Amino acid sequence: MSNSPSSSAEQARLAIGRRLREILRDSGLTARALSRMAGWDESKCSRLTHGRTLPSDEDIRTWCRLCGAEGEIPDLIAATRDADSMYVEWRRLQRNGMKRLQETRVSLYEQTRLFRFYCSQFIPWPLQTPGYMRAVLSAFAEFHEAPRDIDEAVEARAARSRLLYEGDHRFAMVVEESVLHDRIADDDVMAGQLGQLLEGMSLPSVSLGIIPSTVRRKLWTMETFSIYDDKRVFIELLSAGVTVTQPREIALYVKGFTELASHAVYGSKARALITAAIDALG
Repeated sequence: MSNSPSSSAEQARLAIGRRLREILRDSGLTARALSRMAGWDESKCSRLTHGRTLPSDEDIRTWCRLCGAEGEIPDLIAATRDADSMYVEWRRLQRNGMKRLQETRVSLYEQTRLFRFYCSQFIPWPLQTPGYMRAVLSAFAEFHEAPRDIDEAVEARAARSRLLYEGDHRFAMVVEESVLHDRIADDDVMAGQLGQLLEGMSLPSVSLGIIPSTVRRKLWTMETFSIYDDKRVFIELLSAGVTVTQPREIALYVKGFTELASHAVYGSKARALITAAIDALG
């Protein structure tokens, strides 16, 4: 796996900086001259061209106008907005409410044909029950001091589960055995959630693998991540959500998912692990 889950965001910022340098060089201007014409401190040009700071829309318009490269404005603005969305703190993601956070990627979900989930912390969202969703979202909101619109957020997340039954979506899910035993909620909710896993794994659109805690493995437990076709990866860190779009990094996560899936058990063996977790609830 990559050394830093935010490396795609860093590479995107650096690419924008390189493009700004190229535009500046092609214009024949120096950074000092551009700064003077724009009314900026000269250090701002350095921060922008070295990817330390993402330019605002107005920065891009000013830069391109002064360099005589107005045609570059739309593509640079689009690239900057993409880079800005790659590594986003949860605090920023949820500032408009938990419900809004649940709705941010609905169009991506609807367009995706193959979902791949590796979960080391909780049940994958397509198979979560409303009670389990409530427990997860409530804990998240409390830890991150997020808005407490939990009822609306649960409703929005539950609505996404329709994709299990609609269209030609396929869901490959791999979870660590520990997820079955973590008391995210009370015993009744956990029993219902584990029962939902038993039902969900029988759906033709779902493949559910569980990595036993006793299995000898080549790839370690890592952060929860999800892959959408071969186009995008979303990684869940404690502090932020990371979106990966670089093909090289996506391929690495696909390779990692395949390796993790090879450690998992399926079918009757997976059912036995789930049943044991239910029995352990007492």
